[in-house]
Amino acid sequence: MASSGKRSPRLAIVSGLPGSGKTTHAKRLEHELGAIRFSADEWMDALGMNLWESEPRARIEKLQWKLARELLALGTNVVVEWGTWARAERDALRTEARALGAAVELHYLDAPAEILLERVRLRNREAPPVTLEDLRKWSELIERPSAEEMALFDPPLE
Repeated sequence: MASSGKRSPRLAIVSGLPGSGKTTHAKRLEHELGAIRFSADEWMDALGMNLWESEPRARIEKLQWKLARELLALGTNVVVEWGTWARAERDALRTEARALGAAVELHYLDAPAEILLERVRLRNREAPPVTLEDLRKWSELIERPSAEEMALFDPPLE
């Protein structure tokens, strides 16, 4: 691969709470990196599933990750926008992608709960609707990446 001058594949993980701008950011990265983007929300919408059903979401993310690994192994860039609230999730994606020779970026998006609520209400996709209390609770549950964790990832391409 090095002799052809081809870059190694790249995985961009887009992480954050609902309304943080993950989809908008992931679509921009998809275009900039010439990547394939995986969004469990979009697949669930297309299949007529409730976005809050955790078991189908887990199955879809597992399938998307299988496809993502195959694409990375083929040298294709991938963007994953699943939320990835736990460091353990981000660690697993980084470790598996690196084992395939991929560079791995982490894009963590954050905003105050009131802003998140405004954005979620504007898109009007969730049923039941997300409340400010939900967002405040989730804001306490999400494991925001520390500087130490961020240092484990590759810097984004310019």
